[in-house]
Formats: sequence, structure tokens, C-alpha cells
Amino acid sequence: MNQESEFPFERARRITSEESQEFRAALAEQFGIKLKKRGRPTKVEEEKYEPISIRLHPKVLAWAKVEAEKRGVGYQTVINEVLLEQIS
Repeated sequence: MNQESEFPFERARRITSEESQEFRAALAEQFGIKLKKRGRPTKVEEEKYEPISIRLHPKVLAWAKVEAEKRGVGYQTVINEVLLEQIS
């Protein structure tokens, strides 16, 4: 298989979530590594976020991005947490 086009895609199949969990467990056991889960965690209905568009002052955005980098989270998470603190 020298080229990508030689792979028999018509015979390929998707792996199930159970198979994926088994692969993760096998990697963790054999190599001692734990793979990070990909994607967003599921949320209950009342916690689902609503997509919006908002304009922020550049200083606010810069602060949020710096704070997010320090904490290892996304800048939108930082903004959400600050706003939630204010309404509590």
C-alpha cells in the first residue's frame, strides 16, 4: 500500500464505542498511558449553552485569554464563570 488510494475503503467499518473503550483500556494497561477523551462532555438540558455573537472590548478578551491559558481552559469558559459569579 504505497498510496492512500490503495486502501479498500469499501470494506472498512466504523468501530463501536465499546471497541473504543476496550482499545483505551488495552493501551492504558500495556503502555501505562491514558488517552484524553475527545469532544465536549454531555450536558443536561438546562445547562446547554446557547450560541450567540457578542462584541467585547479587546482588553476584556485579552485578559480572558491570558487567564484561560494560566488555568488550562478555554477563554469562553473564563468569561462564563465570571458572569455566573456576578449573577449568583
